[in-house]
Amino acid sequence: MKIRVLLVEDQKIMQKYFASMVQGDERFLLVDVLNDGEKAVSYCNHTVVDLVLMDVQTFQNHDGLLAAETIKKQHPAVKIIVITSLVDPEILTRAKEKGADSLWYKDHGQEEIMEVIDRTLEGEHVFPDKAPAVELKWMKSDEISPRQLEMLRLYIKGYSYSEIGKQMNCSAAGVRWNFQDMIAKAGYSCKEELLAAVLESKLVVSTLKGWQTL
Repeated sequence: MKIRVLLVEDQKIMQKYFASMVQGDERFLLVDVLNDGEKAVSYCNHTVVDLVLMDVQTFQNHDGLLAAETIKKQHPAVKIIVITSLVDPEILTRAKEKGADSLWYKDHGQEEIMEVIDRTLEGEHVFPDKAPAVELKWMKSDEISPRQLEMLRLYIKGYSYSEIGKQMNCSAAGVRWNFQDMIAKAGYSCKEELLAAVLESKLVVSTLKGWQTL
């Protein structure tokens, strides 16, 4: 019997890429392609699925990791592999917490992704040691501390320096210093340039519906 695969991906070009990859392997049967993680939950409740390839940021910014968590709770035998272009380290942490079987990144080649699929189907949990680092002008993103990344997340969500300070047990002046430190080390002239680079590189993700502040 073929392995029944559900693909959850909202970008048309990536839908075609992964659908072609699955359909090119005679072991697999692509049962459907959905653009929304919430629809995937309902689908798995009515259709037999063996493997879900799940994007993180799906249609209307619905959180694919929350969908993965729900599917695993209701159907523990279903294997779920998160495949994402988001390099925010918190995505990797949350994928493990939400019960995904494996996670890999879209910019890796088809052969590498297929290896992850094979290993997952054999019962392994395959996760990178850490999220990929991206270039931020004069520095790489892994030079930003986890604490500073959390400050960036909160600021992008609309928190003020004083509100961030309360959340993170420090003063507003301490938050301001951390932003100035990131701006200077990365080689930007202002906070707006830093934020634009962080969002463009997908280093910080804060728009997922259901994303919870730590």
